[in-house]
Amino acid sequence: MEQIIGTVRLNVRKFNEGDAGFIFGLLNSPGWLEFIGDRNIKTLEDARLYLVNGPLFSYLKFGFGPYLVELKDTKVPIGMCSLIKRDSLEDVDLGFAFLPEYSGKAYAFEASNAVLHFAKKNLGLRKLVAITNTTNTSSIKLLKKLGFISERTIKMPDEEEELLFFSHE
Repeated sequence: MEQIIGTVRLNVRKFNEGDAGFIFGLLNSPGWLEFIGDRNIKTLEDARLYLVNGPLFSYLKFGFGPYLVELKDTKVPIGMCSLIKRDSLEDVDLGFAFLPEYSGKAYAFEASNAVLHFAKKNLGLRKLVAITNTTNTSSIKLLKKLGFISERTIKMPDEEEELLFFSHE
């Protein structure tokens, strides 16, 4: 379990294949399905393959990717905070998703703020971007609290829905 960042209440670490059960739950949670979309993760094997082809591949290719966020004291996984290099975006995208029972406790801000500073200080990323659904008021509020500026709306390739595009320099 390679820890990347520690905060007062949280550890942020790289995913491994043993996290498939958590990924299964997170990617099938109501918020993920509503605001991010169905990734067709129907079994633990689907979740394991998602990890292998997503986060684990990203670590090898870019040196960063989606990270697991867990409670420091109990090591209970509660969410994900990601640095994603998308082909369709010029800059690295900061993203986050947390299990519903851990929302409203400022964990997303704590983890995202730590990952933002890690990306700039340790990875040398000068600019980060973020995209979110226009109706995802919690994410919009969090991005603004992190210092992201709303620039415009965009459509991702093969997607119908317009998304809000934010940047942070």
